[in-house]
Formats: sequence, C-alpha cells, structure tokens
Amino acid sequence: MILLEKFLIKIKTEGLKMNKKVAFLGLGLMGSSMIINLFNQGFPVKGWNRTSERQGVKMAKKAGIIVVPSIAEAVQDADYIFTCVGDVPDVEEVILGKEGVINYAKPNALIVDFSTIGTQGVQKLSTVLNNHHLRFLDAPISGGDLGAKNGTLTIMVGGQKNDFDEVKSLLETMGKNIFFCGEIGSGQAVKMCNQVLCSIYMVALCEAIKMAEKQGIDPNLMIEVCSTGAAASWALTNLAPKIVKSDYDPGFMIKHILKDLRLIKETIDQSEEHLLGLELANSLFAKVATMNNGLEQGTQAMFRAYE
Repeated sequence: MILLEKFLIKIKTEGLKMNKKVAFLGLGLMGSSMIINLFNQGFPVKGWNRTSERQGVKMAKKAGIIVVPSIAEAVQDADYIFTCVGDVPDVEEVILGKEGVINYAKPNALIVDFSTIGTQGVQKLSTVLNNHHLRFLDAPISGGDLGAKNGTLTIMVGGQKNDFDEVKSLLETMGKNIFFCGEIGSGQAVKMCNQVLCSIYMVALCEAIKMAEKQGIDPNLMIEVCSTGAAASWALTNLAPKIVKSDYDPGFMIKHILKDLRLIKETIDQSEEHLLGLELANSLFAKVATMNNGLEQGTQAMFRAYE
C-alpha cells in the first residue's frame, strides 16, 4: 500500500513537471535559493525581481533559469505563482499593483506568498484575488538563508486544503517541513509565534555569551556544552558561533525582524495583551538598527546592543 502511494505521488509530481508552468517573483536572499531548488527538481519556472542587478538574479541566471524583465511576462501563462518579497506594501504592489500579478495571471492560477505580512494582510489579499478568480495560499517560511539554500525550510501554509495538496510537491523542493495550518491567515499566525520565539532566543543567546565572558569561560565551550543539554536550539548551534566571531552578515536582517515584530504588536494590540519578553527583544533590535549598517545586519547583531 505504501509503495503504491509513493508511486502515485511520483506520477502526480512528474505530471506537474510536464504540464504545469511556474513563476517565482522575488529573487532576494531567500527567493534566489528557493527558485534554484525548484528549477533543479525539474519544474519549468520563470523568475522576476524588481531590481535586475541583484546578486540573487545573477545566481538564478547562472543556474540556467530564465529571468524576465516584467511580472506580466513571468505570470501570464503560469499555473503556480510564488512570491517572496518584503513588507506588506511590497506584496500588495507585486500582486495587486498596476503592473501586478492580478492584471496578468490566467483565471484559476494558484498564488502562493512566502512573505511574512500578518494575518490581516493575507486575508485582504485572498478576498481580492478570489474576486478575480484567482486562488491563494499564505505560506510564510522559516529557516534563514541556510534553510533556503539547502531546501530545508519550514513552510507554514494557510488556505484551502485541496490547493495545498495540489502544490505540496513543489513546496517540498524548497522545504523539509511543510505544514498545513488551516484557513487563510493560519500560516501567518503560526509564523508570528515563530518570530516571538526567535526574537526572545536571541536575547538569551546574547546574555549567555556575556555571562560566559564575565566568568572567564570561552563562549565556544559554553555553546558546545549547552548544545548537548536542555538549552539546545537551532539558534544556539547556528547563530551563537557567529556572535562569538562578530560575524553579523545577514541570514535574516534586523530590518525584517523589526517588521515582523511590528506585525505582532498590531495583532497583540487588538487583544490588549502584553508580551514583556518580546518588548525587550524589540527594544534591543531597534537599538542596533540605529547603529552603522544595523538594519542590514543579521539578527545575531543584537549582540552589539550589549557591547
């Protein structure tokens, strides 16, 4: 039975590769690796990026991907349209703008947005797109630039279950952990929880490293030991060593985490809740954002606020 199921999935996937066309809009730090993984698994895909000279565009072209100069050219015959851009206005411009997806996509095309723009943002998008006979899934991602490069992202999806099932094999070329979270906005809701954890983890990493230094302990030793016990985490393994080396190159930029924390605050304000840990993390990220190049550095640069 299991072998039969695997065979049927393989047949379905091969059919998608042969018969369906894909567009990927947004070839930044994450999107460039994601489109390459999609392309390398045999899916016919065209790429587009707002700024044509970015490194991600060069990477995609080097991999053999066709990168076109307009959204119209990318999406006009696409069955599946993936978007991975920045804040709410960016997503709305790419999808709903004058030169956006909504004006060129064919009826019943499925749009999957990987951006983090909050529950209200994707619910608005879904309503407008449905009125134009276009389908939509919100699918925010987690795992940073390494997860995008290695195809091991976590993808949190909200929308219609049949749409999720239809596109899941494509998502699996870009992510290792693919979760259907419920109706539209559910993927964003889970991503907001994820960002609360990531933000507060960063406070803990910075303070643990400062604690090690204060006691004359090599921070690398602390990281090695604590990674084997109850304090182990992805952040401790992957980001703490970067802090020790003062390596603040971005896997996920401070300007993006500040945007996500703004979206969380907008959600929390509606319920009059107070998340004290999150408020502390936000203040530390905001402090680094005012420093030289702070906004463009990775979230591990929070450590600069402690120096």
